[in-house]
Amino acid sequence: MVNRFTRVLGIALPAVAAYLVLTLALGTGRSSLASPAPQKSAQDVYLDKCAVCHAKDGSGNTAKGRKVKAKDLRSAEIQKMSDAELIKDVSEGKGKDMDGFEKELGADMVKQLVAYCRSFPKQ
Repeated sequence: MVNRFTRVLGIALPAVAAYLVLTLALGTGRSSLASPAPQKSAQDVYLDKCAVCHAKDGSGNTAKGRKVKAKDLRSAEIQKMSDAELIKDVSEGKGKDMDGFEKELGADMVKQLVAYCRSFPKQ
């Protein structure tokens, strides 16, 4: 009985090990040809995260924007700020009414958002 068990184990163990190695090497069974989810554009992220306060056009003219006194992103006051200052505000947040977004969106998307806000027509 022990001899038979050792023989079965001697055959099964290498087979299981080979299966695990191949599974890890080739992936988890998901097709490697499947394309990743498309990256959202800065405009999409702005409309999703920022427009509720700053409005689609950057004016800040929304119910929540008026309530929290959101800045008009088109204004000279905002447009004269350096990219570094705007990136800091978007990354870390501003006061108690604007959350920071760097952890959620990543530094690259924050930079893209600042560039997108620069595209609003100036007032």
